[in-house]
Amino acid sequence: MTHIPTPDIQQSDVDLYDPKLYLNRELSWLEFNDRVLEEAEDQRQPLLERAKFLAIFFSNLDEFFMVRISGLREQVTSGVVESPPDGMAPSDQLNAVRQKLLEQLTRVTRCWKKDLFDKLYEANIRLFTYDQLSPAQRDTLRQYFSQEIFPALTPLAFDPSHPFPHISNLTLNLAVVARDPERGECFARVKVPNNFPRLIRLPQDDPPRESKKPDAPVTSGAYHFVWLEDIIRANLDLLFPGLTIQASYLFRITRDADLAIEEDEAADLLSTIEEQVDLRHFGSVVRMELDQQTPEPIRNILVRNLKLAPYQVFTYDFPPGLSSLMELLQIDRPELKFTPYLNSIPERLANRDTIFSAIRQEDHLLFHPYDNFLPVVDFVREAANDPHVLAIKQTLYRVGANSSIVEALMEARENGKQVAVLFELQARFDEENNIEWARKLEDEGVHVVYGVRGLKTHAKLCMIVRKDHDGLRRYLHLGTGNYNPITSRIYTDFSFFTCDDAIGTDVSDLFNALTGYSRKETYKKLLVAPHAMRKEILRRIEREIDRHRQHDDGYLAFKMNALVDQACIHALYRASQAGVKIDLVVRGVCGLRPGIPGVSDTITVTSIIGRFLEHSRLYYFRNGGHDELFLGSADLMARNLDGRVEVLFPIESQSLKDLLIQNVLRIHIRDNTKARQLTATGHYTRLSPKTEDEAFNSQEWFLTHWKDRTIVNEGKTLS
Repeated sequence: MTHIPTPDIQQSDVDLYDPKLYLNRELSWLEFNDRVLEEAEDQRQPLLERAKFLAIFFSNLDEFFMVRISGLREQVTSGVVESPPDGMAPSDQLNAVRQKLLEQLTRVTRCWKKDLFDKLYEANIRLFTYDQLSPAQRDTLRQYFSQEIFPALTPLAFDPSHPFPHISNLTLNLAVVARDPERGECFARVKVPNNFPRLIRLPQDDPPRESKKPDAPVTSGAYHFVWLEDIIRANLDLLFPGLTIQASYLFRITRDADLAIEEDEAADLLSTIEEQVDLRHFGSVVRMELDQQTPEPIRNILVRNLKLAPYQVFTYDFPPGLSSLMELLQIDRPELKFTPYLNSIPERLANRDTIFSAIRQEDHLLFHPYDNFLPVVDFVREAANDPHVLAIKQTLYRVGANSSIVEALMEARENGKQVAVLFELQARFDEENNIEWARKLEDEGVHVVYGVRGLKTHAKLCMIVRKDHDGLRRYLHLGTGNYNPITSRIYTDFSFFTCDDAIGTDVSDLFNALTGYSRKETYKKLLVAPHAMRKEILRRIEREIDRHRQHDDGYLAFKMNALVDQACIHALYRASQAGVKIDLVVRGVCGLRPGIPGVSDTITVTSIIGRFLEHSRLYYFRNGGHDELFLGSADLMARNLDGRVEVLFPIESQSLKDLLIQNVLRIHIRDNTKARQLTATGHYTRLSPKTEDEAFNSQEWFLTHWKDRTIVNEGKTLS
């Protein structure tokens, strides 16, 4: 177990920038993925959901290597000497990451091979090896291979006349060893095509030989699978006729996929990003995953030609690329999944004349996925077809493959509305999708802007300019998540509708700054990064410190995805030293060490990992009873506060503030089932109820209670 000792700190003369007071970002991220792995290990979870969490663990790990590990390697190569707040050098971080990963992969082996695999088997969801298949099934699969898979395969030889082939990012490959009657032993690579399912369902009329558990029942409704690579492996003789196949070994590589865009040198940002996306397939190799049965000579061929260091090679006793287990969620076995839920639309939004009349009457708040995302889509759709709407302005970051929002924007332009869209092309791993949508919007005559030079636009804003009976009015949707109906079902996010004039003026000014030229840095009500957000957050923390010193009632509660900004952590330490009570709900990376005497002993940090991905951001300042509460797109990270256009917007309706304070923050803080608490060592301990009756799962509570909108424990203080 990677152990980070708790620092021994005395309050007097504490240097709050001391590296011992900060947790390493990369190790903190691994702790987050550790919590995802715990969900896969949790016997209380539905079986197919456990498989899903194991798939998410590996999908997360792929991105971690493509972005974070590749960045550390670049720092080592370029001789970077500047250390992060925790003081760890890049090489030390790489060593610590590998040590932690090896611990996790040992658990993965146990979770998959000695638990999940057997549980799936017992549930009649079975993954067979080729030698367990009946002769009839092998014949059927050979025919399937010949007709469907064979034409998609290209064996690539490696010898003096054939250079080592290019290996694409995140693809599965077979290292094939064959013997030619004349040449002797030959080496080739066969890419496992990624346009087939990884798990191939077997025909049911001739069940496999149950060599492992012969007494297990087989029913006509069983789900029997074989790995795609096993089908290819068993039929390699068709790819190499006349040769004797001696062996084949599965391997997978990960490449540096973090795009480096030099905007100052890009005449056409869209074309430049498109070119960079293509180059992603050729980034340097940062990891190789191997079957542990791979012999040393084959391993050496791969390591030497891919230019890998020993620490970049990981050997598995399970198939590489287990993110493919997500395919099991397509199985129609509802008893092995989470109970379906029916989200709702608040009555005042559901029973409306138009969405604009509802917003004119009062501000509205939605909490996805507990509230349906449809009103957000309707907001744009109604605007597209409303003769009184003059203009629509919107930011888009990740919209998905089939976007009803983008289609509504194109329809608005067809109907003669002025439509301006700021499309962030550099949304990591969504670049290709965004480029395609951006071009479609441009083809329809929409004014498409690709952001501000040097910054990503991450703010979630939509403004409708409408001519009402009493004059022009700006209708606004402000959110914490993307305009994506698909992710709205699995991410927790807030949507806020208002026609507040002051906020509307701010949003209008911000759009003008994004699409034109402006040096405006401060706004009446919005907190906007990169210019003022950090400063305004720090000012409010300082205000809470002053208030507590005078009245002993200081309190802060923040909910976010990540907390690593050193200035913000420093301010929270100062607040804790002053005695301010601080509750932090941080889903992922956290660089703050809570519970250090004299530094952070009034701070608690919890992380909730459950059925839905916690994605909403909420910042609450008690302010002596004059509550201030902001929602928005920003986490407390340098990249958000310095390198992105981000927005935090205030919730000023007292009823909505009460709802968020009591029915969101307080509910998250009460969680003792899916919450883990961070200790000063950098490790998390899972909270557990004292009795079964006291068990409290915040996400389950939201599923059953949020739609009522009845404020719980009204009048009580949050802390």
